Amino acid sequence: MTTAQTQELAVQPTPLALLLLGREADPTSERGVDCPGDLPSPSDPDLVARARAAKEKLGDKVFVLGHHYQRDEVIQFADVTGDSFKLARDAAARPEAEYIVFCGVHFMAESADILTSDDQKVVLPDLAAGCSMADMATAEQVAECWDVLTEAGIAEQVVPVSYMNSSADIKAFTGKHGGTICTSSNAKRALDWAFEQGEKVLFLPDQHLGRNTAVRDMGMSLEDCVVYNPHRPNGGLTAEELRGAKMILWRGHCSVHGRFSLDSVNDVRARIPGVNVLVHPECKHEVVAAADYVGSTEYIIKALEAAPAGSKWAIGTELNLVRRLANRFAAEDKEIVFLDKTVCFCSTMNRIDLPHLVWALESLAEGTLVNRIEVDKETEAFAKLALERMLALP
Repeated sequence: MTTAQTQELAVQPTPLALLLLGREADPTSERGVDCPGDLPSPSDPDLVARARAAKEKLGDKVFVLGHHYQRDEVIQFADVTGDSFKLARDAAARPEAEYIVFCGVHFMAESADILTSDDQKVVLPDLAAGCSMADMATAEQVAECWDVLTEAGIAEQVVPVSYMNSSADIKAFTGKHGGTICTSSNAKRALDWAFEQGEKVLFLPDQHLGRNTAVRDMGMSLEDCVVYNPHRPNGGLTAEELRGAKMILWRGHCSVHGRFSLDSVNDVRARIPGVNVLVHPECKHEVVAAADYVGSTEYIIKALEAAPAGSKWAIGTELNLVRRLANRFAAEDKEIVFLDKTVCFCSTMNRIDLPHLVWALESLAEGTLVNRIEVDKETEAFAKLALERMLALP
């Protein structure tokens, strides 16, 4: 085969492949993606030293936030770790930090920008680090849903409650229509408040958290819940179904937590006698119903901290965190395993790797602002209103 023939057969990377490599752009994405092409090589043996040097050069000007689901190579540089809302509040509590580098995903960085001052600049090391759940509800789709509710004659009875895992646009919609935001730890309080304001709730964008909270924590039935599918006319629901429902659940889910199944629970119980099954409320209803304990990421961490030595745990949440907890508590003879046999990281969260973090920190240290996340003022105002309603919950 000639050299020319070999060149003709050479595989050319597609735009999607370049995007996944952290290059090029995705102009069709709602949030907009423009990834840098000149990243340090992942094989560079000096990456850790480079990150440390850039962070030291920036000093108090930079504050690095690390979500629990981040990989270890990134989390080692976090000034604080936590879930999305805790991190956003931590950022707001550090007004002296000019740069907030958020090692998480897009909606988290938006929340940090909403809660921090105008003088602070929020940076996301890779703009393609999105959230599949948050992307399942766009502003246009939710506006169309509200039109459907209006046509069914129930919009005035509906209070929107949006999970923290949503875009700034969805948070703003929620604020504008008298609703509130919730986290996985205060969802019941948010729903209690919402039902004091109206007769029905539109829960966005995670159907599982909404269903689990309504049925498991508030005593509703599965028949009280309907699922609105934005990809079907009228959400795939009749006006009668909408009028009869208490909980109108958006057809969205977490790609990681949605993988756990009842078979996963039954299998781990058969393999590990006496195991405690602890899952996140973003899991499917049948998984939550079969688990021994259910709670937020912070709840999971605290439960394992308080667990007796020698206890056995199967955890249904993101693998980076489960692996970190297993290593942390191994010395206390606590056996901690991933609930599912299939390895499943959060792929978008894992886009924030050490090369991206080094690139972001070195750019800031050189005086170049990169990958800033900035929410427009009108969206910020209504989103902040929804967040403030959550903060005011009893």
